[in-house]
This record gives sequence, C-alpha cells and structure tokens, in this order.
Amino acid sequence: MEDIGKQISERRKGQGLSQQDLAEMSGVSPRTINSVELGKANPSISVLSKIVRPLGFVVTLTERVTHE
Repeated sequence: MEDIGKQISERRKGQGLSQQDLAEMSGVSPRTINSVELGKANPSISVLSKIVRPLGFVVTLTERVTHE
C-alpha cells in the first residue's frame, strides 16, 4: 500500500490539490486520504477507486495464479 499511497500523493500534489480537495472530490474523509497516502490504511477496492478516480487513475484487478 505504501507504493500506491506515494503515487496518489505525488499525483495529488502535481495537480495542485490538497488532501481536503481530494476528499471533497472523492467523497472520502481527509483522514482516510491521509492514511492511504502514508500506507497506513488498507482501503477496499471501492474506496480506493473513489480516491484515485479524480486523479485520473483507474483501479484494475488481475488474477494471480499459483501452482502448487
């Protein structure tokens, strides 16, 4: 989550947005934005999608196949 949080923070700052701005745009609390950016939160896919959508990111899922 730290890498994702770092990417979110960098993109947000690059767009001149505060955490409060992103929170208002995404409908997620500023506290959640802060926790995600610091890698301290483990948001659901739904919450993560809400956060990244205003930044122009898209969340995609890939299937990981393991062979035992």
